[in-house]
Amino acid sequence: MKNAEQIFPIYKTENNTLLSGQGDMTIGYRVVLPELFTLSNDEYVALHQTWVKAIKLLPKQSIFHKQDWFVEDQYKAQFAEQTFLGHASERFFNERPYLAHHCHLYITRRPLGYKPVTSAVSGLMRKKLVPAQSISAALLREFEDSCGQFKRVLEDSGLLTLIRLTDNELSGTLEVPGVLERYCFLLNENDQPVLKDIHLKEDLRIGDHQCQLYTLADAEDLPAQCAARITYDKYSTDKTKFSTGFASPIGALLDCNHIYNQYIFIEDSPKTLKKLEAKKLRLQSLSAYSRENAIGRDATHEFLHEAISQQRLPVKAHFNILAWGDPKDTRNKVSSAIAQLDAQPRQETDGAPQLWWAGLPGNAGDFPMNDTFDTFAEQACCFLNLETNYRSSLSPCGIRLGDRLSGSPLHVDLSDEPMKNGIITNRNKFILGPSGSGKSFFTNHLLRSYYEQGAHIVLVDLGHSYQGLCDFVGGYYFTYSENNPISFNPFYVTPGDTLDTEKRESIKAMILALWKKEDEGVLRSEYIAISDALYHYYQTSPEPGFNSFYEFLKGPFYDTMKQSKVKDNHFDIDNLLFVLRPYYRGGEYDYLLNATENLDLLNRRFIVFELDNIKDHPILFPVVTLIIMETFVSKMRKLPKDIRKMILIEEAWKAIAREGMAEYIKYLFKTVRKYFGEAIVVTQDIEDIISSPVVKQAIINNSDCKILLDQRKYQNDFPKIQQLLGITDKETALIMSINRANDERYKYKEVFISLNGQLSRVYRTEVSPEEYWTYTTESSEKAKVQRYTEQYGDIKKAIARIVQND
Repeated sequence: MKNAEQIFPIYKTENNTLLSGQGDMTIGYRVVLPELFTLSNDEYVALHQTWVKAIKLLPKQSIFHKQDWFVEDQYKAQFAEQTFLGHASERFFNERPYLAHHCHLYITRRPLGYKPVTSAVSGLMRKKLVPAQSISAALLREFEDSCGQFKRVLEDSGLLTLIRLTDNELSGTLEVPGVLERYCFLLNENDQPVLKDIHLKEDLRIGDHQCQLYTLADAEDLPAQCAARITYDKYSTDKTKFSTGFASPIGALLDCNHIYNQYIFIEDSPKTLKKLEAKKLRLQSLSAYSRENAIGRDATHEFLHEAISQQRLPVKAHFNILAWGDPKDTRNKVSSAIAQLDAQPRQETDGAPQLWWAGLPGNAGDFPMNDTFDTFAEQACCFLNLETNYRSSLSPCGIRLGDRLSGSPLHVDLSDEPMKNGIITNRNKFILGPSGSGKSFFTNHLLRSYYEQGAHIVLVDLGHSYQGLCDFVGGYYFTYSENNPISFNPFYVTPGDTLDTEKRESIKAMILALWKKEDEGVLRSEYIAISDALYHYYQTSPEPGFNSFYEFLKGPFYDTMKQSKVKDNHFDIDNLLFVLRPYYRGGEYDYLLNATENLDLLNRRFIVFELDNIKDHPILFPVVTLIIMETFVSKMRKLPKDIRKMILIEEAWKAIAREGMAEYIKYLFKTVRKYFGEAIVVTQDIEDIISSPVVKQAIINNSDCKILLDQRKYQNDFPKIQQLLGITDKETALIMSINRANDERYKYKEVFISLNGQLSRVYRTEVSPEEYWTYTTESSEKAKVQRYTEQYGDIKKAIARIVQND
């Protein structure tokens, strides 16, 4: 048995560089990779070419060692300062398993005059390590310059970020293990330092982990073809091909604990080609004795021809997977993943300790070179893992969605962070999803998240989709029924507020809408008379309401008009009183404008206008439309600028069919961003989008965030939507992959989100049972919540009881 201190190959860390006992220098980086399932075919090719360019910049005798860790982990809930639904969500996702990923990259510079290591002679076998040469400051600066150029090329692609590892991150501290300690003992990033036994004789065991090592090291085992990308069949359709990185099946898609090591050795290119020329001549002389020699001669000739004619960089490469877990299950998963690359799985047994030892950060110079194969940089880079897991936003604003592979919860900012980074120029959102796709469910989840983050929300609803959420947050719910007709008080002024010009103008517009038909013109004298009436009405300090206003019109104001003789010549007040009579006490619509409750619309943070029963009503609809307009504009202009204002219009085409509302929608979508606001339109039918010029021109063009749910029923007609919404082919492939390979263990639906075409993702919309019962739009389930609420007197208690009983 050997003491690890006696044979440990890393001599020290200095200047953020690993120094080995053989004189190797290694600089390490943490690599931030693109997120899985987010790149297009062209972006995969561009990223692949970027890696090739960067590797060609490395000096000869360099080793490129990329190490991707995929370790099983669990989501850890944060219960502090959570709301009822927030706490329920944390409890629901607590300990949800997922595969955590982090990527490190090590560039090693071997000293001059080094001797290649073979499997028979490894640093693991040596009794004593002596540096081959001293390390000079000039050599270190030269090496750092090369690595700096390498880093710059990768980051200039806009797809990668490299962060240099410090001495503490390399060697660790007493509290936090470094990359050396984590590799030796297979510790996750968040694990505490711990010592484990390492067994190398009969099998490779580290602590309780029985490890298996699989290699791609022999040309015979490699796939016949390789590329920057590969088609992911689970998410592909007959019309769209869904892409992932070529090595993704043995990266993020391999669902077990594993480390994927990728080595590329940059040697003296002219010397390598000279050796191959000599090998070709030997094979030529022996070709008459063996067909294998003839085939080898031809292959070597083609390799040399491609290297010289196309200026390829010949390199040596090796790739291996170090996996641990249940031996049988791990073996099946890894073998299947390698087979997906059309490669032959090969498990290392005798050579596993040497390969594991060489995988120690900074020890790539101790790699057994007989376990490598000759190739070009272009082909070698195809085997690099290109992607990582979805990342959560650090912004306080956002919505909880799920990672597509595991369902692990993510915090996704659709508004502020993209705006700050210049990805979008407005916060408006356009939501498209057919009936049954989970559209209203997702929208409920979005609104609840923003409400809990302090937003003021106004909804124009059709179909009672948001009644449950409104009841839950204690909002105002305006709807019409015969037993409980809709009722407002547009004359009410919130205490502490003033009757400004905008409020007066909205009341004038309402009175004129009640008095005049759409095709009737309004005389200047009539407009001035109503304005004057409002001014004097508020001077009398009445109890606000239409009844008192009507009494003022037919009383003091009527007398004034009669005395000034304006009544007969310029203003027909008798006609006005006659037309307004149905809205006065005892009239047919006396309930509409004389509300005595739900008056403070300015300070109420959640307001729903449910228009299903009045959307075609010639009298009620125009009035409600004007009140909606006045309510949200008032919030925009009067609420503090740091308070978010949201207006959502469900099934918009029905509400904006009238000219007045259509112009208002245009105004909203163009100006709401100036008031820290966002407008959201939800629709479900393609034809409604195409047939509405307002949706096409005002809404779509001014909505940088486009959200689509399952579009499979429109698959044949989707090119129309694609053209209308400006969706790219990459985004089309993402949209068509929605709900195609959902995890049967969990209940959820997927949603596609595009931020101005620059950031496109598919997420899970998965919620806790408590959230489900709050959002549900099923009639029977809504009735159950209502019944329990009446029984327990509180909707939160009702939902908690329903979940407990289920």
